[in-house]
Amino acid sequence: MRMSLSSTSTRTFLIWPLMVGVEQALSRRRVRGTGLPLMAAGYAAYRLAGAYRLSRAGGPPGMSQGMPERLVEEGPYRWTRNPMYGGHLLFLTGLALSSRSPLAAGLVGWHLRWFADRVRRDEQRLRERFGGAYEDYCARTPRWIARRPAAVRPLPGGPRPGWRDGEER
Repeated sequence: MRMSLSSTSTRTFLIWPLMVGVEQALSRRRVRGTGLPLMAAGYAAYRLAGAYRLSRAGGPPGMSQGMPERLVEEGPYRWTRNPMYGGHLLFLTGLALSSRSPLAAGLVGWHLRWFADRVRRDEQRLRERFGGAYEDYCARTPRWIARRPAAVRPLPGGPRPGWRDGEER
């Protein structure tokens, strides 16, 4: 596997933590463990969702490298449309909490905006590629905040898969 310094994942999981570590050492602030579980969860979400998508969608590992061959709507993508990007943001939030670094806090803010813009571009490309199937997926699945799939409202015209008889719609 080749590592590119311009890769989003290389920046998030390697370059930014190194830069924050240097800032931390220079400022002599102690690292607090409060954000370490978030960092671990964010990295795990990124890796697991990425492996799941690659094994089912085909295509390159990232949207910036090309389009997936198939739309993935199950696994972590049933809970949220962007589990990999969410993993990045969770990791960076943990880094900011652990380091108490102004640099890390700024990185979280910058990445919130950057990922929001990137998602809009990705979604446009996915709409062009998968059409109505992607629109239906967007109607059922939240963009960012994961929630239980059963909590998602059904599409007009009937219940969606996963609803049990008698459940409130």
